[in-house]
Amino acid sequence: MTIVEHTPGATTAVPVCAADRLDVKRGVAALVDGRQVALFRLADGTVHAVDHRDPATGANVIARGLLGTTAEGEWFVASPLHKHRYSLLDGRCLTEPGLSLAVHRVDVRDGVVEVSLVASS
Repeated sequence: MTIVEHTPGATTAVPVCAADRLDVKRGVAALVDGRQVALFRLADGTVHAVDHRDPATGANVIARGLLGTTAEGEWFVASPLHKHRYSLLDGRCLTEPGLSLAVHRVDVRDGVVEVSLVASS
């Protein structure tokens, strides 16, 4: 897990790691301002960040989840525990109404992944 210290409560982007350190279609956990975040890099180079905490169980396991796409081509991460699928775009659970993950803003600047946290979902 990567640990990034920054001013708690800041709304600015926090540099987390070099984008090329993220394996394609594999998750990695990072601690950003005391919050566990799961990062995923797709084959097209985009990077997505969602909460690492599984809302169904409370376990910090989302970075270990499997990535996939819906029939419509929407990317999701499947929790390794109960296999609930969460959209990487908006965090809604595709398999269990009422569950969701917070989705965080990600920018890649000069090859560095920067995460801007949002409020918990």
